[in-house]
Amino acid sequence: MQITEHIASLSEEGRLLAAAAEQAGPGASVPTCPGWQIRHLLRHTGMVHRWAAAFITEGHTAYHPDGGEPDLDGAELLAWFREGHRHLVRSLEEAPADLECWTFLPAPSPLAFWSRRQLNETTVHRVDAESALGGPLTPVPADRAADGIDELLTGFHARPKSRVRSDKPCTLRVRAVDTAATWTVRISEDPPQAVRTAGEGSAEHADCELSGTAEGLYLALWNRLPLTAVTLRGDRAVARLWTDNSAVTW
Repeated sequence: MQITEHIASLSEEGRLLAAAAEQAGPGASVPTCPGWQIRHLLRHTGMVHRWAAAFITEGHTAYHPDGGEPDLDGAELLAWFREGHRHLVRSLEEAPADLECWTFLPAPSPLAFWSRRQLNETTVHRVDAESALGGPLTPVPADRAADGIDELLTGFHARPKSRVRSDKPCTLRVRAVDTAATWTVRISEDPPQAVRTAGEGSAEHADCELSGTAEGLYLALWNRLPLTAVTLRGDRAVARLWTDNSAVTW
């Protein structure tokens, strides 16, 4: 996706998140994040938005700590979240194409990295906010979902901090039936190695395959939907290895 599309989608996702949070109320439980209420979700996501915007606007070229979560609640917290989200969107819109700042995943440019990363961050947490309402979720377009899967598998879990490890090497295949995308994830004692291919993907044997729509896979791999939301073939223990160890924490 183009950077401008990422930013436009980020703008919409933040508005949807705030609207769901307002409707649910600050004390509503967030089923997809056990132990969290809407107030915790807003504080966390709003903090991340401001943290990301600081790299873009201040040009930090090394890691810079976040500013912490505010001691706000109710309408004041919601207004704080909305302002931070608008600031992040404006920062991305106004940033130069040759922006130089710190990033933590491979990307064509820092601007491409932050627009994509914050779109996926906000989309996943928008799903969290909507889950508190107990109704249908706003759909994630297939191309965006596939891009989010790619970031998760080839970006986040390629890092040394990934906890998806196995003493016995195994292979997980992820196949999005509504796109041309297939990922083969090799799991071992080292960080997972994921390769994206087109069509049916590699002919290599896979111990387990997860298939479904790109949206279903995106949310299942981010642990926002259960494995029953997708089709599982092969060794369920490999899929459980993913769901039990793949959570990305702050």
